[in-house]
This record gives sequence, structure tokens and C-alpha cells, in this order.
Amino acid sequence: MSAPDPTRFLVRGRLERLPRRAADRDLVFAYVAARVLVLDDLVTERELTDRLATFVDDPVGVRRDLVDRGLVTRTRDGATYWRTVVTVFDELGGDADDEVSPPSS
Repeated sequence: MSAPDPTRFLVRGRLERLPRRAADRDLVFAYVAARVLVLDDLVTERELTDRLATFVDDPVGVRRDLVDRGLVTRTRDGATYWRTVVTVFDELGGDADDEVSPPSS
């Protein structure tokens, strides 16, 4: 069975507002995380915000939500971010919600 399509919440390819239902929000956040960050890809706060800005109207808020939901991890000082969870939108063959180790510098 395939995953539900999160693109139904996008308007002209952008997320203008979050869905109301928690399950739909979870789906959208997983989709956005997989679209803007490759697993083990270290990026700066600015890089992540810029990537999110191409996709969402509130890149800073979505960045915080991705961290709060455990999809993205950041260094203590907030300078570096990386994705920590394999989602159903990854083509890695891993199981959804598998944790990955922090990338080595």
C-alpha cells in the first residue's frame, strides 16, 4: 500500500498553510524534510532556511517544527542541521521512522 500523497496540501508546489489534522501535518513534515535534506547532509541554519523558503511560507517556523518533531537534529549552538529519520518519501529502502546516526564532521 502506498503512502498518502502530501502534495494535495501544496498550492503551486508550495506549502502555504499546515493541514489541520495531526496525521496530515505529520505526513507533510516528513515530505518536506525528505525534500529539503538528504540523510547525513550537514547544512548551516541559513542553508536549511533558504531551502525551506523555496517550499514554505514560514521557513523559520517549519525549521523549528522539524527539529521539535525529531525529523531534523541540530548542534547545540544551532549552527548545523541534519536529517535524522528515514521517511516513507526516501528511496533508501530503509524502514520509515528509522533513526540514523549523526553525521561525522
